[in-house]
Parts: sequence; structure tokens; C-alpha cells
Amino acid sequence: MSRAQKQNRNEWPYRLLLPLIDFLFFLLFTPKIINRENIPPKGRVVIAANHKHAFDPIILMVSTTRPIHFLAKKEHFKGHFGWLFNMMSCIYVDREKHDGSALRESIMFLNDDKVIGIFPEGTRNRTNDLVFQEFKYGAVAMAKHTRAPIIPATITGDYKLFSKNLMITFGEPIAVPESMPLEEANTELQERMKKLWYSNLDRTGRSEEQELNSRKTEKQ
Repeated sequence: MSRAQKQNRNEWPYRLLLPLIDFLFFLLFTPKIINRENIPPKGRVVIAANHKHAFDPIILMVSTTRPIHFLAKKEHFKGHFGWLFNMMSCIYVDREKHDGSALRESIMFLNDDKVIGIFPEGTRNRTNDLVFQEFKYGAVAMAKHTRAPIIPATITGDYKLFSKNLMITFGEPIAVPESMPLEEANTELQERMKKLWYSNLDRTGRSEEQELNSRKTEKQ
């Protein structure tokens, strides 16, 4: 029995914890969630978001009642909180190996009509001069293999108590047909996400410089 098959049957811990996580996160950070209705209520889907903070998976989680299976590096499965990543049905990623196992497991989840959460930048963007780092191809590859739509999402603002500018916006679904080269699909995904990123700034009255510089204080 594969890890993916076993985790697919264990979504009940996620569903059990989500109401508590939802309550605490909204109480502490008051996030604004725009266009959450773009996440399909059922069926396979890939949610692709930018990555600026350790709490990014949580803001995605509280944006939908559907369990999201995140790709997480192997280091997260070790230490004091390793049990949590296993319990929440994350997909194990060994960045030292390039054997495609994480992609294969993600495809298994999608073929079972689950939701995959992925950060195409591959790691947190700690720069203060790049809107996004170079995108990896995982999101568009799994979408192409399974015909799952990609829902682009962008997160901006500060993870501070009672924040007034923390926002996540979900875009329209992106289809990746078999005939589309991965490079073209990846470029489209990044361009769509960049438009959403600037839209967030317009909505919150935040400058590009403010958003980029905020990463200096979010090194945790």
C-alpha cells in the first residue's frame, strides 16, 4: 500500500482540526479571502500559490472546507512536528532525489479527485527584489498528466496580530491540455499569479516596495 493511498483514507484528522484552525487563524490574523468560490466544490484540482511565510499553508487551508494535500519537504516530517505533517496527509518530498516519486503520489491523489496544494517557487521567497522566484514545473506537470485545473492564488500582507492587510486571492482556473508545452503552461501560471499579486496590493493600498520589504521581517 502506497503512502498516498493510505493518506487518502485518513482525511478525518484534517477535517477534525480545520474548524479550530479556522477559528484561531481568523481571530488572530483577520485575513481577507477573495474569490474562494473559484475552488471547485468537488473533483481534482491543483492550488498553486506563492510562498512568503511559514503560515502560507494555513491561509490556504482556511480558504476552503476541502482537505488540501500539500507537498512538503522531508525535513518537515522529522522533529517535534513530524507527526502533524503525517496526520495532515502531506506528500513527502525529498529534494535530494529526482526520482519523480512526489509527482507520482500527487497524481494518485488527483486521480482520486483530491486537492493538491503546491508552492511553485519550491521554497519560501526570502528576497526583497523578486516578486516570485523561478517556478518549478511540478504544478503544471501534474495538471497536464491528470487534466486537473490549476487554481492560481497569491498571498500578500503581514502575518501580524489583527493584521489589516493580509490577503489571499484565487484566480480563474487554468487548463493545461496535453498539447501545451510545460514551459508555456508555467509561464502562463506565473503571469496569472503576478497579476493577482498586484491586484492584492491595489485592494489593500500597499506598495510593491512595502510588500517586498516585509519579507525582511518574516524570516521565521
